[in-house]
Amino acid sequence: MMAMPRDTNGLGDIFGGWLMSHADIAGAVLAYRRARGRVVTVAVNEFTFLRPVFVGDVVSFYTDMHRVGNTSIGIDITMFSMRNTDGREEQVRVATARITYVHIGADRMPREVPEQD
Repeated sequence: MMAMPRDTNGLGDIFGGWLMSHADIAGAVLAYRRARGRVVTVAVNEFTFLRPVFVGDVVSFYTDMHRVGNTSIGIDITMFSMRNTDGREEQVRVATARITYVHIGADRMPREVPEQD
């Protein structure tokens, strides 16, 4: 995901909410695949900003499932920015997060996460 000028805060860095929003989506994709159905975010257990993200950075989101409960799935997300510094590309770890999702049914109530095949 490329960080654009419209995504900046008042100081010209990328707004933290932009990064959080995309991290939530990335985590939800893995949780959805594991639950084989709809999931909702119930907790941002941890979100740590390590380095700023700048306009033009290409941010990658890497997800890993750290826990599967009866109805919930815990996802760890690591975010890296690929940036061009003085004519050379560098990859920088910019943030980490741990987010919990709950599997829900059509009635929007929690339902069990199915056993893994």
